[in-house]
Formats: sequence, C-alpha cells, structure tokens
Amino acid sequence: MKALMLAVGLSLFPPLLQAERELDRIVAVVDDGVILESELAERVEGIRRSLQQNKTPMPPEDILVRQVLERMIVDKLQEQLAERSGIKVDEETLRMAVQQIAQRNRMSLEEFRRSLREEGIDYGSFIEQIRGEIAISRLRNAQVNQQIKVSDREIQNYLDTQGSEGPAADKEYLLGHILIATPRAASPSDVQKAKEKAESVLADLRKGQDFKQAALSASDDELALKGGDLGWRKFSEIPGLFAEYVSKMKDGDIEGPIRSSSGFHIIKLLGLKGGGEHTLTKTRVRHILIKPNEVLSDEDAKQKLLALKSRIESGEDFSVLARGHSDDKGSAIKGGELGWVQPGALVPQFEEAMSRLAVNQLSDPVQTQFGWHLIQVQERQESDDSDEFRRNKAREAIFKRKVEEETELWLRKLRDEAYVEIRLTGTQE
Repeated sequence: MKALMLAVGLSLFPPLLQAERELDRIVAVVDDGVILESELAERVEGIRRSLQQNKTPMPPEDILVRQVLERMIVDKLQEQLAERSGIKVDEETLRMAVQQIAQRNRMSLEEFRRSLREEGIDYGSFIEQIRGEIAISRLRNAQVNQQIKVSDREIQNYLDTQGSEGPAADKEYLLGHILIATPRAASPSDVQKAKEKAESVLADLRKGQDFKQAALSASDDELALKGGDLGWRKFSEIPGLFAEYVSKMKDGDIEGPIRSSSGFHIIKLLGLKGGGEHTLTKTRVRHILIKPNEVLSDEDAKQKLLALKSRIESGEDFSVLARGHSDDKGSAIKGGELGWVQPGALVPQFEEAMSRLAVNQLSDPVQTQFGWHLIQVQERQESDDSDEFRRNKAREAIFKRKVEEETELWLRKLRDEAYVEIRLTGTQE
C-alpha cells in the first residue's frame, strides 16, 4: 500500500498491516455497499492537499478521517439511490465534464491528466468520483429541485419584506457555517446534547479558535470539509434562517446557536463587500429536444441531434425540423421557440451552453435532465435594472433557499434511514 494508506491505517485502524501487504480492508458498510480503506485514504489525502493549498489549519487526523468518511457515506447512499433510480452517466458526458474541469484550470486534457499524476491522484479514481458527482447532481435535481415551486405570491411577499432597496441589496456577504445536527426523530436528550455541543463550539470560537478549523472538526454540514465556507452571496441569497442575523452583523461577528429542524447552526461573517449596478440580458432562443427512452439510448439521441444539426447547417429550416422531431411538444409547435428568457429561467446546463453561443450559432448537443438539446440563440437584449429583473432575482433567491433547506432535510433523512456500520471503531448504526 501507499505510504499514506499505511500512515492512516496504522494511526487510526486496528493493526491489520504486517510487514507484507494485505488485502484492502472495509472501513464502512453502507446499505448494500462498502467503503474500502484505500478509498478513504485517497480521499483524505485529497482533502489534506486542498486544505494545505488554501492554508486552512489542519484538524486532528482522527477528526479529519471521520469527517471525510461521513461525507463518503452520504455520497455512497446517494450513488446507490441514483443507481436504483436508473440514473446513469454515459462516457461522453463524463468526457465533457472532465474536459470542462481541465479548461477551467487552463489546461488541455492531457496536461490535466499529467497534473493529476504529479499530485499522486489516480486518473481512474478521479473519473469515477466525477461520475458519482454527476449522478448525485441528477438525483438531487429529480428528488429535490424538481419538487420545488415558487409562486407569484411568494415572490411578491419576498419583494415586500426584503425588497431590492436599502443597504443590504448592494452588498455581498461571505459566510461561514457550522451545523451541529440532530437526528430526524430526535429525543429531548439528543437535542440537549447537540445544543451543549454547539454552545461549546461557540465558546471556543469566541475565545479565538479558527472558524474553518472548528467547522472541519465539528460541523455536520456538507461544506464542513471546505471549512464551512458558504461563499460570497447577495443578501437575497442567504438562507432565510440566517438573514435576520446577517443584516445586523459586522465583519467578524459570530451568531448562534440558531435552532432549526436539522439541529443547531453557528454562522460567522467572514467578509463583506459592496455591490454594483445590475443589467438584465434577455435571450431569444429556440431548441430541439430529443429524449432517450427504452429504445433510444443516450448516444443514439445525441447522434440524432448531430444529424439534425448537419441538416440545418446544410440549409434546412430549424423550425420545420423542430416541429417534426422535437420531443418538447410545447415549443415544437412554435418551431422550437422558447421566446425571450431571462437569466435563471432555464436549467443550468442549458443556460451555460446558451450563454456561450453567438447570435444564430448552433450548439453541439447539450445534455440536461430532460434529454439532449440542440440550441440556437436568435437575439439578445440588454436593459437596465427593472421590476422584471428584481422579480427574477427574487425567484432565484427563493428557489435557492428552498433547495438548500430541502436538500439538508433530505440528506439527513437518507442518512438516518440507512444501515451504516463503521468499522473504524467497530460500532454499528
């Protein structure tokens, strides 16, 4: 085994390693799957490198390993559910995802692979991790995102209570977050223990403990391994549970414990900066959608779109082909027209591809949860801030808040209802 695996195994696990290498050991049983010692060691090393690059204080080794293992358990549960739900990630989608990662790092695919090797990251393991992340993203979209609706009444109430006026509207907030979770059917004893732990963490923070290190060590939130960093957000994008506190906080202030159905939260304002003027870019767009089904595979759907693209480039009319071939019946009768759309109105994969297109340019096939799309931008317009823009931003903010809240509850339910046996300590859950 690698030196890292030996180090982790010898310091944290029962002494199963002799002078010779032995078979990979199971460190957790997760429903009908397992997590191996080598997988855990590899993920721990990746997190350790990330923390070192970001100059984040390192938590004690045993705490880091347990945090990583818990994240792997939750990921494994989601991957299993995705598989049972029939969610598959084809090789082309995987290739495009890795290529986009390489491009964001300003590397060619070969340069990116070489960089991974130099960092000691196995390319095959990296690919499988990306495959899992894509599957999880699709699962969450189906299980959580698509169930969330935002009504006109909610938007108006949001605008009435939050508004786009006042000092908060033009500011961005960098928040840190720590969650001390309670089980779904928490007993009074469970709640009291969580509260006491949260108060202890809060007391340490007020004495000067580094917030990111505290999050790494204690938080049950998904972002614990990133030091609890929620990223820069407009006031409208801050979870509703925290908004009333954040509006009164100054840079460096800490608030908590804040009670919710998930447990007790601690937040810290890590940074604050002013905003700027907004412009609204509208795009008039049309598309042809091909949905994979029992007889049409992902690859076949993509190839069908490529054939349609070739026909359009050869002079055939987009609208005629949309009427005859698109599986989006609502837009097909209008020649594929989606009309004028605003930022945030369409699913991210579609919108990202659309934003990269010049007017009249045809996209390559683009995959979303709805199937494969051929996209063409017909016109673009830019305008100053408007009531329409504010309503759209309000819709985005409400949707994002709901997604965060519902995802947190959904993950907690998934974890609580699963069979998990952690073999680091020999305990069973």
